[in-house]
Amino acid sequence: MSENYIDATDQSAVQLFSRNITGEVVMLNLLRFREVADYTAFPDLAPRRPITGREAFQRYIDHTLPFLHDSGGDIEFLGEGGRFFVGPQDERWDVMMLIRQGSINSFIAFATNESYLAGVGHRTASLEDSRLLPLERYEDQNITIQGKRMT
Repeated sequence: MSENYIDATDQSAVQLFSRNITGEVVMLNLLRFREVADYTAFPDLAPRRPITGREAFQRYIDHTLPFLHDSGGDIEFLGEGGRFFVGPQDERWDVMMLIRQGSINSFIAFATNESYLAGVGHRTASLEDSRLLPLERYEDQNITIQGKRMT
């Protein structure tokens, strides 16, 4: 693995908006933590003593949940990761989350909230690498698995 990804880019934002998602959006998060959180870019958020990336991410979650809930979003799933069963065996992800938002507009309102952004440095400090994949639920397509309609 040669490149690490922490934050969205302008190009990825344009791609997300061009999808014209009209219903709810679920964000699949794959997260790999630093051994020791790096607060170099956010010294005002730095704890008095070094902490782990996992501890820094907990600070991010504690800060973020009220803003997520105020925007109508929620954590649908949070779980311990590991190595892929099918996929690159040199990749490991410490935590996987599914975050639901009612719409892209709700997501943007959340992600651009200045009070939320004041604590986003905990996320940056905590992560060695991440992936964020916006998912759109099938609504109008007739997809069936063993005779059961999937929506």
